[in-house]
Amino acid sequence: MITRSRPRILTSVRARVLAGLVLLTALALTVAGSTAYYLERVRLDAQLDDALERNIMEFQALATDGVDPDTGEPFDSVSRLLRTGMQRIAMAPNEGMVGFVDDRLEWRAPAETVPLRLEEDPELMDELSDRLGQDHTLFTLISTSMSTYRVAIVPVVVPADSETGTLVLAFDRSTEHAVLADTYQLYAVVAAGSLIIITVISWFTVGRLLRPIRLLRSTAQEISSTDLSRRIPVTGNDDLAVLTRTVNGMLDRLEGAFTSQRQLLDDVGHELRTPLTIVQGHLELMDTGDAEDTEATKDVVLDEIGRMNRLVDDLMTLARSRRPDFVTPRPTDIALLTDEVLAKARLLGDRDWRLESLATVTCAVDPQRLTQAVLQLCANAVRFSEPGSAISVGSRVDADVLRIWVGDEGRGIAPEDIHRAFHRFERLDPDMEGSGLGLPIVQSVARAHHGHVEVSSEIGVGTRMTLALPLDAQPWRQEIEAETEQHV
Repeated sequence: MITRSRPRILTSVRARVLAGLVLLTALALTVAGSTAYYLERVRLDAQLDDALERNIMEFQALATDGVDPDTGEPFDSVSRLLRTGMQRIAMAPNEGMVGFVDDRLEWRAPAETVPLRLEEDPELMDELSDRLGQDHTLFTLISTSMSTYRVAIVPVVVPADSETGTLVLAFDRSTEHAVLADTYQLYAVVAAGSLIIITVISWFTVGRLLRPIRLLRSTAQEISSTDLSRRIPVTGNDDLAVLTRTVNGMLDRLEGAFTSQRQLLDDVGHELRTPLTIVQGHLELMDTGDAEDTEATKDVVLDEIGRMNRLVDDLMTLARSRRPDFVTPRPTDIALLTDEVLAKARLLGDRDWRLESLATVTCAVDPQRLTQAVLQLCANAVRFSEPGSAISVGSRVDADVLRIWVGDEGRGIAPEDIHRAFHRFERLDPDMEGSGLGLPIVQSVARAHHGHVEVSSEIGVGTRMTLALPLDAQPWRQEIEAETEQHV
């Protein structure tokens, strides 16, 4: 069976954020408008009931007094009381009234002052006829094909008259609500216009906020294995700016890793070519039948292989120097470390080894890497000095900087060659053995400790190389004790 996968519809973050914002805003406007409309309808119905109650109270006050204001005599009939009371009630614009005596319609509101004619709605009259004869005031809602009414039915009794009456007061509730509906229709139009304005403003605002993400995407598309130099511009100081800086930091690490990898491959290819050629040449020319030639060839091959092993180790050390775990700092007694380095260095050559100074301080360094770097400086001092000459080793603290140095009385380095000495595979003396990676390794160890290498040299006098490591970068820094100057 052949199945076809549906094409994925790519939706931008900008569109999704905008859609969510618009939907949320529309929902908020709808809920707010609906709630306000409902509460206004309830308030309007309460106002209609209050108006009906005020009119009823006015009529009941007249009935309770029982005196006809026109004659000054007590009311003698229900009809007379209804007529007088209806004349005294002030009608609202959408309010009407009628008066019943027994079950017949006796009185109507004045046509010139009361536009709402209840008697013109036959369905309403039929509903009222069924509810006549109540012994208490009744508030009810009556719906007809013409309208919906809020109705108050008030029983009327006069002691001197055997007939019973009913006063009906009613509001045209539909008309009152229609005015409210018109208001909220206007609200709906304003809300729709506001939603359009919010959508337009949000489109540009969200686009501006997401600009770093677009730059991130375009930069990621432009980055290749041969060009890792592109970076994303950082603007502002918000979460997206932090994200941008984080991505730029990641690109820095990637560029460093790729650069280190390419440099390692170039170095390996360049430096191993010569010993491999030597090994291949000797093996091709070796006379297997000649024991002396075979032994000589073996010695040459083993020597070259040993040199290649040392070269690979140095190259791997330099490659690892860019990794965060190249050094593992821990609290280290610098005075003890200096003594131990000097003890190990005495085996490197017949020199007058001297201990100049000890820094009695405990700080966070990688003792193995630091020992490796100082021993490399000692080896260089032996290589470029004469047997029996003095080589000094020491350590001290100067203004929150830990200094560990190695000084010799060798041939020295010309000022123009000092910087070149730290280049990979650079040999200031071509006749000297070595890979030319010693000082680059020392420099890598110093940089991993946030420090640097200082060189003081004079031709014919000697060289002094110092590892300067800042103490304020050490997380376990302890109080620096007094230094002990010691000369051996």
